[in-house]
Amino acid sequence: MPQPNPRRRRAALALALPLGASLALAAPALASTPSSASAGGPPLSDCRLSPEAPLHEMRGVWIASVANIDWPSQPGLSPQEAQAELLAWYDEAAASGLNSVFVQVRPTADTFWPSELEPSSAWITGEQGADFGGWDPMAFAVEEAHARGLDFHAWFNPYRITLTGTDPSVLAEDHPARVHPDWAVPYGGKLYYDPGVPAVREHTTAVIMEAVERYDIDGVHFDDYFYPYPVAGEEFPDDASFAEFGGDFEDRGDWRRDNVNRLIEGLDRQIGQTKPHVAFGVSPFAVWRNAGTDPEGSDTTAGAQTYDDLYADTRLWVRQEWLDYVLPQVYWAIGFEPAAYDVLVPWWSEQVDGTDVALWIGQATYKVGTSTQSPEWSDPQEMVRHLDLNEQHPQVTGDVYFSAKDVRANRLDHWPLLQQVHYTNPALPPALHPGTTAEVEAPSKVKARGTADGTRLSWRHAGDDAGFAVYRVDDARGPGRLSCEDLDEDSLVAVLGTGDRSWTDTEGDKHDVYVVTALSTDNTQSAPSRPVRGR
Repeated sequence: MPQPNPRRRRAALALALPLGASLALAAPALASTPSSASAGGPPLSDCRLSPEAPLHEMRGVWIASVANIDWPSQPGLSPQEAQAELLAWYDEAAASGLNSVFVQVRPTADTFWPSELEPSSAWITGEQGADFGGWDPMAFAVEEAHARGLDFHAWFNPYRITLTGTDPSVLAEDHPARVHPDWAVPYGGKLYYDPGVPAVREHTTAVIMEAVERYDIDGVHFDDYFYPYPVAGEEFPDDASFAEFGGDFEDRGDWRRDNVNRLIEGLDRQIGQTKPHVAFGVSPFAVWRNAGTDPEGSDTTAGAQTYDDLYADTRLWVRQEWLDYVLPQVYWAIGFEPAAYDVLVPWWSEQVDGTDVALWIGQATYKVGTSTQSPEWSDPQEMVRHLDLNEQHPQVTGDVYFSAKDVRANRLDHWPLLQQVHYTNPALPPALHPGTTAEVEAPSKVKARGTADGTRLSWRHAGDDAGFAVYRVDDARGPGRLSCEDLDEDSLVAVLGTGDRSWTDTEGDKHDVYVVTALSTDNTQSAPSRPVRGR
């Protein structure tokens, strides 16, 4: 029996003493002695800010490239056009109160970076295998996300080769599916890598690890596609691979699940060995199994079940802690009888309880205000109620929205309602592996001055890779009387990207006191800066 991954627990243990001690030693001097701190908690000089929710919360959006759903808007754009589109998506994400982007970089066994293992993606170049035109889309996408304080999760599809058609001759000449025709099978009018071929697993892992090793990504992400969704009247054609590689498995379903399990477990292990701060997670179809199929399943009657139809044993992955987070696509309304939001969120909360696996919820923004959906989606408050319900389950520490174009569309003006209730303040991106990257120094020489636009803060910081968090406390007691407990999700007013050394507060007043922290690569915070009074 495979053993749970100890990576997260090891990181937490490594953090417990050294970081707390180092923060206390590294903290800058305050204007007053520790005894003058407020009675609410220890002084800033003793601060060790917790890398947990609600201060750290996933607020993400999927940016899909397959079929040019979001970005790029069409194949073959010039580099300048593609870059401008992506920056617009990023700017809108930040303005919408989000802190993470999930960008699809391997949609159909082709890549959004110059890979040595697979051809460039036709969804961006216009022709699979064509040159990118002098730029590296992945490098640009990661750098610009970080410049805006956004975490970048690289989104891969493990097995899909084509979206339409089964003729391998349409692929780039050096595509692995043409070089190794025994790796590919046609099913449902598409081509897929056969998950039962060990060389496919090795290749898929190598492609993903190429991206992990080469780029400063924050996460590796899979969606719900593993073995394809069933097609009526058609069996997935893996007789040959089952005969050759099925070993002692008598049940083909068990063998298929084992094939996917091996991919998930192996990726988790390799990512942890290579860059332990990089998160690995999956966004599955939200129904593992219906209770009518398995009494441990959810009280649903969904038409698909990931365990039985996609051969993805998502609950096992959580229990074995092969994932750092699970992000079920709970794409139904509250009270929707076949698969209700208010049934599935509690079920998933129970599955992650007691594990080191974070739970984020995939939200169906694309259904809001769409006439073909159930009537609940005609109410602009439906999404607000989803997040209201999440708050009843402390295991839920964030949400991701599908997809960027639907956040932009803002049908029924639902997004400002959601922001007003749930995203009034920013949130730091999750810190799933605290202590796995180098600590960063606290910002120094923080200054505040009044301008026509508001209070302008500036500071200094060594290095170019840190982001920053700004806290504003309405406190007439004076800067020297702040305590750790004053720095929380309610006083956080800005999350800034790499390279930022200033920020203007348009809403501050004379009683405000400001503190700045620096963010390390693993999203943990430095010691707080010396607090300064607004002007």
